[in-house]
Parts: sequence; structure tokens; C-alpha cells
Amino acid sequence: MSIFVSHSTLLTGRSLRGMRRVPVFLAINLVQPMIWLLLFGQLFKSIVSIPGFSPGVDNYLQFLTPGVIMMTALFSAAWAGTTYIQDMERGVMDRMLTSPVSRGAMMVGTLAYQAISTIIQTLVIFGVALIAGARFPGGVVGFLITIVATVLLSLIFAALSNAVALLTRQQQALIGISQLITLPLMFLSSAVMDTGLAPSWVQTAARYNPVEWAVVAARESLQSGTDWGAVAIRLLLLVAGAVVMSVISTRAFRVYQQSS
Repeated sequence: MSIFVSHSTLLTGRSLRGMRRVPVFLAINLVQPMIWLLLFGQLFKSIVSIPGFSPGVDNYLQFLTPGVIMMTALFSAAWAGTTYIQDMERGVMDRMLTSPVSRGAMMVGTLAYQAISTIIQTLVIFGVALIAGARFPGGVVGFLITIVATVLLSLIFAALSNAVALLTRQQQALIGISQLITLPLMFLSSAVMDTGLAPSWVQTAARYNPVEWAVVAARESLQSGTDWGAVAIRLLLLVAGAVVMSVISTRAFRVYQQSS
């Protein structure tokens, strides 16, 4: 176990050093959420006045912030597999596989890096939202639960991205599949609009959408009068999703290893 932890820590540190050397990539990933938060938050701030829109919410920025956080985690995690593809193209993956490094640590290292970068992005978005005037009655507990939900969502899609990268070994395939799933999942959730105002088929699809689970858990925990039962159910669903996708990505790694 100690060797596994040591190898996981070293591989996570390898990825973090890359982020430290080129922090502009982290900043670029925050441009789009800033547009959503500051531009769309102002353009559509009057939609909270629509009858039936999320009862008890009178500030669209407060409503939008958890959605933007989850969108950022989703889009960022969907590209996680590019690290594997770059390692394959540069021969780094082959050198690792001939070394005594733990195979499980190779997977954990990428997921841990994704979780850390997601937490940093979440804290930045929270900070900007607070400066822009959003208020969250849920306080510190709400912030912590939002971070947990964000990390779990990130792990689900980072593991999926890793599995796709290991099975296809092609950047184009990873880009195509990522674009195929991220936008539909975002709009089939309440990230930017209350699904209570959407068609019934959208509401049905949202019930099975991990993005919706994370958005609801975060939004509920950040408001007053939290429905803790709803939060707990969504977090458990996210944990189950993260476990399932981790198993799938681990098996994808074994398939890659056996065929290489």
C-alpha cells in the first residue's frame, strides 16, 4: 500500500509540476466560466421573475454559480484523457509500463491531478461570484459540499475520458466523443435554467444526468432551508458513478496494457 501511495503521489506531483510551469492553461480554462458567470448572469438576471422559476431564488447569479462550477468541472474533466494520449505519442507510457511503477497509481495520479485542478477552479469561481454580488446562505458547509460534488463529477468524466483515450488512442476520437456528450449533458440539467420550466422529457432525462445530480446537491446546500435528504441522495449517486467509471477506466487500462 505504501508503494502504491508513494507512486500515486509522485505521478500526481508530475502533473502538478506541469500545471505550475504553464499556469496559463488553468487560466484559459477559467475564461469560459467567467463569461457565463459575468455576462450571462447579467443578461438573464430577470428570468428569476418568470412564474414558476425556482421558488425562493431571487438572484440569478446565486442560481447560476453552482451550474457554472459544474460546467467547468465537466468540460475540464472531459479532456483529462489527452494526458494519456500525449504520453503514448511521446513514448512516456511505454517507458512507464516497463518500469516497476504501480499500474493503479498511473490511473490514480491522473484522477488526483484532475480533482486538485477542479478544486482550484471552483474556489476561483466562488470568489468571482461573491465579488459580483452573489450570496450563499448555506455558508461554509454549502461551500464544502459543493466542492465534494464537483470533485465527484470531475472524477466520473475524467475516468470516462481516460477510458476513451486508452481504447481509441486518438486525439480526434477523444475530442469528438467529449463534444458529443458534454453539451447535451449540460443543457439536460438545471445548470443554467430551472428544469421545472422545461419540457417533461428534459425533466425525465435530467433525473439520470450526473451533471444534474451535482448541480442539485450544490445548489441545495448553498441555499437556506436545505433539503439534506436530496443532497445526500445526489452525493451517493455521484459516488456510485465515480466508482463505476473508475472500474471501467481501470479495465480499459488493462486492455491497453495487454495490447501494447
